[in-house]
Amino acid sequence: MSNDDDRWRQAHLGHWLHLASRRFEARVLELVARSPEAPLALSNLAARQQVAAAHLHVTRHLSSQGDRLTDLAARAGMSKQAMGDLVDHCVAWGLVRREAHPQDRRARRIVFTPTGLDWLHAFQAAVAQAEAEVRAEVGADVATVLILGLEAYAAGASG
Repeated sequence: MSNDDDRWRQAHLGHWLHLASRRFEARVLELVARSPEAPLALSNLAARQQVAAAHLHVTRHLSSQGDRLTDLAARAGMSKQAMGDLVDHCVAWGLVRREAHPQDRRARRIVFTPTGLDWLHAFQAAVAQAEAEVRAEVGADVATVLILGLEAYAAGASG
């Protein structure tokens, strides 16, 4: 391989996936910041870019019944410590709370607050709109093939 041509380092699938993911998540946060469904305080945080794409891991991976921190971190593919930091921010913002686990009083469970559920609904609408924008930009057929291909590729990593 020649050292004269370094374009390959930024002209590969992984690079394009990374850029597309960053663009998509930035658009979702922008839409949530403008959403009338999102709690005002959280919309303001998102508008001032205080809510980062990393915080979406909590929104994306916390089950509706709540989860232990270790389970939430594992589902997000993060360390327990990193997820704990994100959860701390989300607790401070009123998005989630920690409570006693119903089956194990020694354990804590993270659950959405009513404000967090409002945020979750705004997030859902923002994701749907961002996906519609992708379909409009690249075409419905390309978007469908892209989704199916990435879904198959991601499933291969966990299987």
